Amino acid sequence: MTLVSLGRNLLHQFGHSPGICPVHHLFFQKGFFKKLQLIFFMGFLASASKAFHPPPPKICGSPDGPPITSPRIKLHDGRHLSYKEHGVSKDSAKYKIIFIHGYNSCKEYNPLAITTSPDLIESLRVYIVSFDRPGYGESDPNPNRTLKSFASDVEELADQLGLGSKFYLVGFSMGGQLVWSCLKYIPQRLEGAALVSPGINNWWPSFPSSLSNEVYNKLMKRDQWAQRVTHYVPLLTYWWNTQTLFPRPSLFSRVGDMFSPQDMEVLSKLSDLQMQPAPQGEFESLHRDLIIAYGKWEFDPMELEDPFTNDEGSVHIWMGDNDDFVPVALQRYIAQKLPWIKYHEIPGAGHMFFLADGMSDTILKTLLNVKD
Repeated sequence: MTLVSLGRNLLHQFGHSPGICPVHHLFFQKGFFKKLQLIFFMGFLASASKAFHPPPPKICGSPDGPPITSPRIKLHDGRHLSYKEHGVSKDSAKYKIIFIHGYNSCKEYNPLAITTSPDLIESLRVYIVSFDRPGYGESDPNPNRTLKSFASDVEELADQLGLGSKFYLVGFSMGGQLVWSCLKYIPQRLEGAALVSPGINNWWPSFPSSLSNEVYNKLMKRDQWAQRVTHYVPLLTYWWNTQTLFPRPSLFSRVGDMFSPQDMEVLSKLSDLQMQPAPQGEFESLHRDLIIAYGKWEFDPMELEDPFTNDEGSVHIWMGDNDDFVPVALQRYIAQKLPWIKYHEIPGAGHMFFLADGMSDTILKTLLNVKD
């Protein structure tokens, strides 16, 4: 209930006599304050209802949902994952890679497939599959989504597509952050992994409080509050991100200002890309993503052990030092804390450097340990 609608309701309910000030008349009506309290209470309940009960998703393939246009697998719990294949066929592939997209994105946004040289993919015999994460694109939402359930989805996708006992992972942005869950829960299935501009949670326990506070205090106030709400009161995440009483987080109001000049230049490569990240609704995609990213994690990534103790594979973090979305200082600390991580920092690069000329070729060859 807005202030305008509240005022209209008041005037409609109490009316006013000719020559008498409406406000004066209202305040002297018998029982006015009790009725006013009731109206405000009803307005509060309406707001609270929005906070705790966001709009339900419109499931793909349902009568009121978007159509199904891509191949999907059916998971053990009945949900579906939509996917898209790139590169050579699975049967002829030497390397098989699962790509994990980032925030407010979908399987169509796959820099590894979009910008890597086709000749390189062909000569190395690389197969790449990207998929819509739960709630995005044409994949069913998972209201019970956790870090562990996501790793299980990745493993089941690999099994149903017949990728073999091991495969590679490449994740971008928030998709890179989710690679940590696979390193935790399914390390035995991985041949290697690359986290490109991966998201970070300031509340990971191993971060020194002085460092995490320093990084946190550099955020805009609107983003500090958004992360606080999501971490401490996740039930209010949707309300906070959609309310108009206070400044909304940058991801919902001024995301374009966070891109570096280099980012804006390389983003032109996506001008012809057709993407529909959230056709089923925003809560189970965008807002659920934030709850996972900034909520209380089930584990601390900096307590993970090297999954490749015999050097049979490697894990890489790729980061631009001019990234306004992800603090580079925290990535550097992770690299120091986990010496088995191979850390690559690109001078002057922003968040979207994955799209820069030749960058995806370099990331792919480094992950696969292919020499020029």
